[in-house]
Amino acid sequence: MNRFSAEEKNNNNKASAAGAKRRKFIWIFVVAVFFGWAGFTFFAQSSAIADKTEQLAKKQQSNESVTASLNQLKYEVSRLNEDEYIGQLARKWYNMYPEGESPIRTEQSE
Repeated sequence: MNRFSAEEKNNNNKASAAGAKRRKFIWIFVVAVFFGWAGFTFFAQSSAIADKTEQLAKKQQSNESVTASLNQLKYEVSRLNEDEYIGQLARKWYNMYPEGESPIRTEQSE
């Protein structure tokens, strides 16, 4: 038998076909494990991102309310630099009136 005989070619083809099937199975298995891991990571990160997005929305809402309060306080502080406003507060809270001015009081219903 020489090296080009039909019997040897069939044995080599069967052996190489079995190796090819084995390599293909291993490749498919590795790819399937990788995509499984990638899918798990994707869904885990998606839920974490959703949680962080919800926390961010709450903090932004809180930030907006704090900013509104800060702006209101800045406005009130700027008004405290005006003499007329200080006079209004003194009349309202402490019943302090300048000389010659008489308060007008109304009866309040209970």
